Amino acid sequence: MSERLVVMEITRLEAAHLAGLVGQFAELLRDTAPEDGDPALARLVPAAYPDDEEAAREFRALTQSDLLDRRSADAGVVLASLQDAARISDDPEDPALLEQVEIRLGPDAAQAWLRTLAAVRLVLATRLGVGQDDDHDVADPRFGIYDWVGYRLDGLVAALDG
Repeated sequence: MSERLVVMEITRLEAAHLAGLVGQFAELLRDTAPEDGDPALARLVPAAYPDDEEAAREFRALTQSDLLDRRSADAGVVLASLQDAARISDDPEDPALLEQVEIRLGPDAAQAWLRTLAAVRLVLATRLGVGQDDDHDVADPRFGIYDWVGYRLDGLVAALDG
């Protein structure tokens, strides 16, 4: 029996933008130490015991490094998946920018994509001050990126459920 593939259609321009976002996420993971106090990084490793600060600190000390390493590896999988599709010219009039390409994801890659898109969305939410759905300013163009990542995440979840 063969593995089930998920085929995602995306334009080259979207692939390039997504690769840029995931690249920035990978940089955040690589260049920011958890002890720096970055709230976006803290949101990626939430307290396992919200009512017990000492237990939460111990748990984080034991698991944080592995969790962030996995997030970094997942981001690498996404970037590798996008490598060919994200190659675009500098000419904004190039019709190839809107060319639809297929990204084929096996089960492990699809899971890496899910985790990465969710993590990127958490980082964006933290940077934008989104705590709940109604913290959303539709007039602010930065929320367009947040919504777009959510759209791609929702599509991937639907494809995996289908």
